[in-house]
Amino acid sequence: MSETASVPAPATLPTPGNALLEVQGLRKYYPTRQGLFAAGAPKVHAVDGVSFWIREGETLGLVGESGCGKSTTGKLILRLQDPSAGSIQWRGREITDLNAGEMRIIRKELQAVFQDPYASLNPRMRAGEIVAEPLRNFGEMTGSERKERVAQLFARVGLRPDQLVKYPYEFSGGQRQRLGIARALSVNPKLIVCDEPVSALDVSVQAQVINLLMDLQEELGLSYLFIAHDLAVVEHISHRVAVMYLGKVVEIAPKRTIFTAPAHPYTEALLEAVPVASPGLRRARKVLGGDVPSPINPPSGCRFHTRCPYVEARCREVEPPLVAIAPDHLVACHLRPGSIMTDPASGPTPAA
Repeated sequence: MSETASVPAPATLPTPGNALLEVQGLRKYYPTRQGLFAAGAPKVHAVDGVSFWIREGETLGLVGESGCGKSTTGKLILRLQDPSAGSIQWRGREITDLNAGEMRIIRKELQAVFQDPYASLNPRMRAGEIVAEPLRNFGEMTGSERKERVAQLFARVGLRPDQLVKYPYEFSGGQRQRLGIARALSVNPKLIVCDEPVSALDVSVQAQVINLLMDLQEELGLSYLFIAHDLAVVEHISHRVAVMYLGKVVEIAPKRTIFTAPAHPYTEALLEAVPVASPGLRRARKVLGGDVPSPINPPSGCRFHTRCPYVEARCREVEPPLVAIAPDHLVACHLRPGSIMTDPASGPTPAA
């Protein structure tokens, strides 16, 4: 944690009492140098003060450009990587400081479905063995009970019994992803982190997998952190959407609000960049200027001010916190009603 000691802690985001997962001020910095020269070298600010929550039975879509920190956030929540700073609370319990043995108990409730279904499956194991492996790891079933459980999971995700003895290379991309979903379901998780789970699939197969995930959620009461860059997919599956830019969450709102009345300029730009499925339709677009800044040396103030068409002087100097502008709608922008402006002399004060 010492590498971020000089960074001020972000304000705590108020969360509802029924939050299953609560993330506060999450950060992950990567060194740009190793060994003797690592000390004092600049760091990559991959995730830099991310806060959000997920309720039971809810899907939170996490969207943003490539490299904004979406996948890193998912890995931190799963504790596949250790955060540099911040808090991750699972059912009210802090898990960032748990050791491997303590975290093992939590892992049954936190599972993942990854982007590349082939790379996430052991090519030397048969499909039935892949799905049974988590059950063996936790040792809660006999051999016959595991076989019965695996057969039930295969049927539930749309795979045939004869495919139990096949190897991953014998499946199509969509079938491999179904296999990954079955493996995640085997230990009865409460939250599944879906990291771009359909981006490598054909459009028709994408719809089948998304509908499967939604059916499973309704049947089993699952919660999802759904990481994606395809806004159409996110709109279909999510209850709420969090928008990330350069390591920070800039807006969180119910999906209807995000897609009909976005409050942050970056969210507006993302939506306007979505192609229209009508060759004859023309619409005016606000094209963002410049490139995404480097996460090694992020801009001061608002991260988006170098590309924002509405930028003001305070945007370049003061970082806007994530605050509520309406029920369940939070945005980090000085230009929105209810935003906070920090005066170094007097502390937080309402923006003019």
